[in-house]
Amino acid sequence: MKIKTVGVVGAGVMGIGVAQNLAQTGHDVILVDIKEEILDKAKQEIKNNIRFQSFFQKKDQPANLEEVLDRIEFSTNYKFLENADFVIENVTEKWDTKKQVYSLIDPICSADCIFAANTSAIPITRIASATKRADKVVGIHFMNPVPMKPMVEMICGYHTSETTIEIAKKMLSQMGKECILVNDSPGFVSNRVLMLTINEAVFLLQDQVATAEDIDKIFKGCFGHKMGPLETADLIGLDTILFSIEVLYENFNDSKYRPCPLLKKMVDAGLYGRKNGKGFYAYQ
Repeated sequence: MKIKTVGVVGAGVMGIGVAQNLAQTGHDVILVDIKEEILDKAKQEIKNNIRFQSFFQKKDQPANLEEVLDRIEFSTNYKFLENADFVIENVTEKWDTKKQVYSLIDPICSADCIFAANTSAIPITRIASATKRADKVVGIHFMNPVPMKPMVEMICGYHTSETTIEIAKKMLSQMGKECILVNDSPGFVSNRVLMLTINEAVFLLQDQVATAEDIDKIFKGCFGHKMGPLETADLIGLDTILFSIEVLYENFNDSKYRPCPLLKKMVDAGLYGRKNGKGFYAYQ
């Protein structure tokens, strides 16, 4: 199966990165979201990202801005996804929202179209249950910023077929990415570990054990991490972090996944991190 046209559902931080990465690697992209203003913002963000990338690409030929944008169709109409060979869903980490999206796109997309859920924590088997193509649903957990990350976590649901996995691997290879295949579990490998780390770091801040800066410095200086846990939380988005931890808490019923009250308070206050300028740190 040749993958030429890819649908990307959700034009948030991750959807923007996925659409850009696909367009830069020669794919035709249909980027869908519910509001024109969200799509307008996404288009501007892609322009900014490509211009920013050009400063760092010393050896490689910088991406041609117009060529990349010409490959992306921005739309609020899900019906355009009927032309997609492959769909990557990136909507918020809320089961009710995801379930509604899959109920909408399942009858629109062709019977051969594969669905990839770019989710932080929701089990892929559960997502597949919202479709009539459970064997064609796979998890692809992209990392942020998508165009700059060479590896992804791929998740095999209970019904995911070997054919689906092979096609997804081929598409990721076309995007310039390597994948690690894991079995289905809430949070998979990366976020069962990462979300606990971030949540505990927020508890340390709440308990005044150390400042945000010093917590992050310890992880960078002592362990060689490029970013500390609170910087990472700001990059991912504090709302996404909270939603993911809540999914883990709901699925495992284990108190170790209890969300830190400070994290909940910050999300209630609209402090989401880099995406809106203020989280554990302030951003321009």
